[in-house]
Amino acid sequence: MFDPEDLEAIRSAKSQWESETLDPTLERFGERRDSFETDTGGQTVERLYTPNDIADLDYNADLGFPGEEPYTRGVYTTGHRGRLWTMRQYAGMGTAEETNERFQYLRDEGQTGLSMAFDLPTQMGYDSDDSMAAGEIGKAGVAIDSLRDMERVFDGIPLDEVSTSMTINAPASVLLAMYIAVGDQQGVDREQLRGTIQNDVLKEYIARNTYIYPPEPSMRIITDIFEFCAAETPNFNTISISGYHIREAGATAAQELAFTLADGIEYVDAALETGLDVDEFAPQLSFFFAAHNNILEEVAKFRAARRMWARIMEDRFDAGNPASKQLKFHTQTAGSTLTAQQIENNVVRVAYQALAAVFGGTQSLHTNGKDEALSLPTEKSVRTALRTQQILAHESGAADTIDPLAGSYYVESLTDDLEEEAFEILAEIEDRGGMTRAIEAGWVQRQIQDTAFERQQEIENGERIIVGVNEFTVEEEEHVDIEEVSKAQQEKQRGRLEEIREERDDAAVEARLDALEDAARGDENLMPYIVDAVKVYATTGEICDAMRSVFGEHQQSGAM
Repeated sequence: MFDPEDLEAIRSAKSQWESETLDPTLERFGERRDSFETDTGGQTVERLYTPNDIADLDYNADLGFPGEEPYTRGVYTTGHRGRLWTMRQYAGMGTAEETNERFQYLRDEGQTGLSMAFDLPTQMGYDSDDSMAAGEIGKAGVAIDSLRDMERVFDGIPLDEVSTSMTINAPASVLLAMYIAVGDQQGVDREQLRGTIQNDVLKEYIARNTYIYPPEPSMRIITDIFEFCAAETPNFNTISISGYHIREAGATAAQELAFTLADGIEYVDAALETGLDVDEFAPQLSFFFAAHNNILEEVAKFRAARRMWARIMEDRFDAGNPASKQLKFHTQTAGSTLTAQQIENNVVRVAYQALAAVFGGTQSLHTNGKDEALSLPTEKSVRTALRTQQILAHESGAADTIDPLAGSYYVESLTDDLEEEAFEILAEIEDRGGMTRAIEAGWVQRQIQDTAFERQQEIENGERIIVGVNEFTVEEEEHVDIEEVSKAQQEKQRGRLEEIREERDDAAVEARLDALEDAARGDENLMPYIVDAVKVYATTGEICDAMRSVFGEHQQSGAM
């Protein structure tokens, strides 16, 4: 990109600046620290960047233009000038009715996509009356025990007019089947259903532990979903390969990149092994990243992710369809950075993180409520979080040009550095036999745990400042209203489940569950059987148990 003589002139001028201007200043005033690093300590931040730091950059090969390979500058030709990102606030409020009320409220306030949170029993494939659900019903999100709950959640919400993201993994097939069934009831053509299921079980073994089945049958269910949706719901994203939870567990930005793309590679490999064509399912893959506090590091990470995925899909999988190479992603601001102390500071953190996501070209965005360090967000804090996105979109100018930080010597250099480090980690994963084997051996988890430990030590030692926690503290904190799920609400949910079991046709339920169990023992696609079971009001727990009886449950190894 640069003339060699110009680069030499810049090197000479920089050397002169250092000796004549910088050195006397350093001698008199010094700097705040001896060295500077990116937020996660992965990359050294130099004092000054010049064209010499990106001397090897090839504009066409490394950057290109928006909507064209290698997609560094975005997967859409007009970026956010053509269409703003989907503002998708995460919500799930105890009962189905409360969730419906919150969804309706957010739509009235201008939200352009729905994002559904499920309680812990639902995430683990248990019904609300299961002993494993005690005390957890509706706490982390909405309890969905049967199709009846899903019907209540989307009462008055036409599924042909909304895009719905569901943060569900091990039982993703069941919740997707319920969503499809509601669409069928509403008379919505399945091709019109839009949204995303997270459906990323590998990161559950790494970071969240809400898995059910062992890796092999879990991968089978995932690829069954790929195949079913390619034919039935082609506009629904079949997986959201999630780096978010990996980063929240303590990973660096480069580790988030590498481990997320390694999971993606594993899913593509698994689908190809079943006989699917890469260009048949790859366009429905999507990704999910965290946005943390270091704005420029996050922007570089998002840009590097797009370029890496395009190269992986072309070089490794010989993808021909441009859509197969386009990394499309949802972003959530970083819950792990929110503090219970001086809770108003979280509004500022979220705003900066959202800015990084927009500068990085995200396709959809969730901004956390200020109180999410304590509980599910209140209606007021959710409105402020949504307004943060709307101000970004309509007042800040951040969405008015495509990839606005491109060409920054620092951002381009950091993009290259993150890509290089992430590819080195990917190479080590390959040497260890691939992502599944690296997870089973506990290697991936140990990398994240070591990083998280180092970060916590820095906070406790005062080397890393967290405003309001270890610096700039106050003695008294104001009272904060929080959302709570009452025992009465939990009892009501259990009562409704009992009503469903009394009203439904038990013989039909038993027949559908037996058919599902038989299919699980064979090699048929499981999705049609799950949809059939859902429609006769078999419960989430019953459907998951039918598969548990065949697949068993995953047990973490001692190495993990």
